[in-house]
Amino acid sequence: MAKDHGSHIKNDALYETLRGEGASKQKAARIANAQANGRLDPAGGRLEDRTKAELYDTARKIGIEGRSQMDKAALVKAIRAH
Repeated sequence: MAKDHGSHIKNDALYETLRGEGASKQKAARIANAQANGRLDPAGGRLEDRTKAELYDTARKIGIEGRSQMDKAALVKAIRAH
């Protein structure tokens, strides 16, 4: 049973898993809450299957700097690292 991390964490089990894998508290919370709110593909959708425009939009939404100079592969790498 996952520990209750308070109302600000919507998916405690995923949060704990991500923290155990070394994700920061902020990143783990962001991913856990996005998954709980249905904003993440539950199948884990591959970034490589998205268009460059979709990747660019995602990069813009999460605040990746220098995205306009990136090709598709660089966008995928930057999104994964964020």
